[in-house]
Amino acid sequence: MTIMEKSSPHSPSSTNTSSDYSATISTNNAPSSTSSSFNMVDCSDKRKKNPSGVLRVGFYEVERTIGRGNFAVVKLAKHKITKTQVAIKIIDKTQLDKANLEKMYREVEIMKLLNHQHIIKLFQVMETKSLLYIVSEYASKGEIFEYIAIHGRMTEPAARRTFWQIVEAVDYCHRHHVVHRDLKAENLLLDLNMNIKIADFGFSNYFQENSHLGTWCGSPPYAAPEVFEGKHYKGPEVDVWSLGVVLYVLVCGALPFDASSLHALRDRVLSGRFRIPF
Repeated sequence: MTIMEKSSPHSPSSTNTSSDYSATISTNNAPSSTSSSFNMVDCSDKRKKNPSGVLRVGFYEVERTIGRGNFAVVKLAKHKITKTQVAIKIIDKTQLDKANLEKMYREVEIMKLLNHQHIIKLFQVMETKSLLYIVSEYASKGEIFEYIAIHGRMTEPAARRTFWQIVEAVDYCHRHHVVHRDLKAENLLLDLNMNIKIADFGFSNYFQENSHLGTWCGSPPYAAPEVFEGKHYKGPEVDVWSLGVVLYVLVCGALPFDASSLHALRDRVLSGRFRIPF
C-alpha cells in the first residue's frame, strides 16, 4: 500500500520531511513557561528519572500508560511547572520502514498546520535517533466509542451538538486542503467539558482540486464506496461519507454497515444495505 501520495501544497515536499525533522524539535502553543520553540539535534538526555523516581520526558513528568500500539505507546504526563496534563506518544522509529516513517512525519506536519478548538492540539515534538515523542493535548473523557459503549446512544440534542462540532472541525481541515481519511468513533475524543477533539491524523493527507488520492486506508465500517471500489478520489468526499456513518453511530449506538467479513461488508456498503436498529 502506497503511503506517500503527493506533497503538501503549502510546504516543501513531504517525501523529504524526515531530513527536515531530524534536527528539529517543533512546538505549537506548548504549555511551557519557557520559549515556545527551539532546535535540537538529539534530545536523548531528556528521558530520565528525577530524584523522586518519576520518569521525565523534557519538561513533562510521566504519570501512566493510556494506550499502546505495535510501534508506539501513549503516556499521560504533566508539565512540571504549569501542571498541564498532556498525552505523549512515544514511537520506536527503529521498527518503522521508510514509508511509515515518512507517514509519521507527515502526520506531525499536518498537526502543526491545524489549529482548531475541536482538533487535538500539537504542543511539541522531540526526537532522538531511535524515538519520536509527540506531545499533544489530552482529552480526559476518552473516545466517543467508549462513551456510547457505556452510556448507549445519544439523545438527538446531544448528538446534534456533538456532530456540529465534528463537522466544524472537518470543514476547517478541508478548507486547509487536509483530508482526515480515518474519521470514526474511536478517533473522536471528548474533553473535560464533553467537547469534541478530533485525533489521529495518521492517514491524513493534503489534497488539491486538480489531483486525486488513491490509497486504501481508514476503518472499513466507515469507508466510502469509492474506497472499496479502489477508485481515485479528491479527498473530502470520503470524509463526508465517514461523517454520515459517525452521525448514525451517535444517534443509533451501532454501526450502519456491519458484517462478518470484509467481502460481505463491501457488498453492504456498495448496495447501500444498512440496518435500522429500532
